[in-house]
Amino acid sequence: MKDAPATTIYLKDYAAPAYVIDSTDLTFDLFEDHADVRSILQFAANPAAAKSDSLVLHGQELELKELVLTGKTGARVVVEAGHYVIADETLTIPSLSALLGDDTSSFELRCHTRIEPQNNTALEGLYKSKKMFCTQCEAEGFRRITYYLDRPDVMSSFVTTISAEKARYPVLLSNGNKISEGEVAGSEGERHWVKWEDPFKKPSYLFALVAGDLASVDDSFVTSSGREVLLRIFVEDKDLDKCAHAMESLQRAMRWDEEVYGREYDLDIFMIVAVDDFNMGAMENKGLNIFNTSCVLANPKTTTDASFQRVEAVVAHEYFHNWSGNRVTCRDWFQLSLKEGFTVYRDAEFSADMGSRTVKRVEDVAFLQTVQFAEDAGPMAHSIRPESFMEISNFYTVTIYEKGAEVVRMINLLLGDAAFRAGSDLYFERHDGQAVTTEDFVKAMEEASGVDLGQFRRWYSQAGTPKLTVNGEYDAAVKTYTLTIAQSCPATPGQPEKLPFHIPFSMGLLAEDGTEFELVLSGETHSEQDAGKKSRILSITEQTQSFVFEGICEAPIPSLLRGFSAPVRMSFDYKPEELQALMVGDSDGFNRWNAGQQLSISVIEGQLAAWYESHKAELPSLLEDAFAGVLDRVLIDDSFDKAMAAHLLVLPTTAYLIERAAVADVDAIHGVRESLADQLAHALEAKFAAVFAAH
Repeated sequence: MKDAPATTIYLKDYAAPAYVIDSTDLTFDLFEDHADVRSILQFAANPAAAKSDSLVLHGQELELKELVLTGKTGARVVVEAGHYVIADETLTIPSLSALLGDDTSSFELRCHTRIEPQNNTALEGLYKSKKMFCTQCEAEGFRRITYYLDRPDVMSSFVTTISAEKARYPVLLSNGNKISEGEVAGSEGERHWVKWEDPFKKPSYLFALVAGDLASVDDSFVTSSGREVLLRIFVEDKDLDKCAHAMESLQRAMRWDEEVYGREYDLDIFMIVAVDDFNMGAMENKGLNIFNTSCVLANPKTTTDASFQRVEAVVAHEYFHNWSGNRVTCRDWFQLSLKEGFTVYRDAEFSADMGSRTVKRVEDVAFLQTVQFAEDAGPMAHSIRPESFMEISNFYTVTIYEKGAEVVRMINLLLGDAAFRAGSDLYFERHDGQAVTTEDFVKAMEEASGVDLGQFRRWYSQAGTPKLTVNGEYDAAVKTYTLTIAQSCPATPGQPEKLPFHIPFSMGLLAEDGTEFELVLSGETHSEQDAGKKSRILSITEQTQSFVFEGICEAPIPSLLRGFSAPVRMSFDYKPEELQALMVGDSDGFNRWNAGQQLSISVIEGQLAAWYESHKAELPSLLEDAFAGVLDRVLIDDSFDKAMAAHLLVLPTTAYLIERAAVADVDAIHGVRESLADQLAHALEAKFAAVFAAH
């Protein structure tokens, strides 16, 4: 048990480890009342770190049975109690040279520990739940298995041998490829063993072990280079009929990662274990992903569409980690968004390609605005690369994941798809097998594209949600439209003042009939103009900037922040009829939805005062006409995205309306929303019936 008070860990204090582990050989002997773990670790001095004569290993709640060192001379030294010190979370050998001589540049450490998985209520490291052994090592669980350099910047190849009672645990799994198996000598066939080898270096948090009585659904995948990869999903017998969708999702994700990112799977086998007893949602352990069944199982008779989509997204997310997180991992936990933000972005793009891109974006932004914006506005606000933490388990936040993904998305927007792909290729090729930082990722993007991302880096270090105040002015005499954008960001804990962000601002201009103007900025030369371009990404880098568009023959309706191009709050004084026009006619699906939401919000918030007096809400014709226009479009345009249309016809959620309110009257907000929904349903009953009949 930890008795010491929590201490604050600072990014500025990062120091490379004095030693690295080139290879790790583990042997697990699993029993009902304990597990013996024997490790053989090949250490080498780290040339990137200061020389040290002491070795400090991480370890928690371990019973040490034996510790043996072997130096370059080959002499075997049993490390006695007087030559090491065990504390709550460490084992320290103060003087390696006293045991090995002057040359400690490389040595072998053999360690035998005994643990009690059945009593491991922390559910970190190796634990036993019901009839199954399982591991969860991210972020710092491996230190509950054996003494080790349990930090993400120590990457090692692994060989793992597992032995257990054959009848109870017929399936023994670990990372990598299975290289041999057999019966334990002298056990009269009651115990068996399996050896796994993972040749790709990984940190200890990606180690995995599963032992249990499981069945599997098997299939295969042929990579772009022609290698056949065995795919196996392990579940309990009762769940075998619910794995088909997860298997198909895995195969689609593998193909997509090859086609979009050029990332081919590397091992001969890819395994998913899905069990009720896993304490996390899912974990991307190299070659052996472990899931809770809720993230894998899907039955067409009982599973909702949303759950099918969730399974596809989670399976893809954990698979994509094979490159963005495993082959290239984070140097320290301050860089967590390096792997999680990038992978969330990758799985979001995968889901968008598999279904409706607009709906996926709408769902992601709705979650971001409701949950992450609230976190940004609260006492726990932090940047996506924080400067300090006290407890790493509190670090897995929507800011790290979802806002981190938005930052990657903005880089893609600023660079363009081709340059972003070149940047990701350079990042993977340059850092394969390394533990790196967000700065390494940004540098790769800069070098591949030639785009300066110096100011953009503030997204990594500054917390809070920026606010954009936008104004538009039309000059009919010279046919110009001036867009003025001012940015600010509220104070957050430890950051009272913020420097301007670099914000990609996607926009377009619509005429009254719904056609879109070509966008030509004043002062551009012909070579800088993109002829016929009707949507542009403006770079907002100053506190206030103005952009003048030429050749605008009538007062336009601006379509702003298209695709939600940046995680910001934006205010623009739209007229209700402009929002109606955008909802019905904008070419940007997200902005159609957003205009509908803004129109609905203005109506709902405008009705709150009346609700207090009469408990009645009046449906304005403008909102009814906007919803009717969407339904008419569905009826006349077969190519219209039906999933997007369904989202356009949904009023803002009560949760989002409450989050917007300075002082929220929950009953009034809910009452007005429900009243308007009922009135819309009755007023548009015939149109809804026509859409239903047509589809």
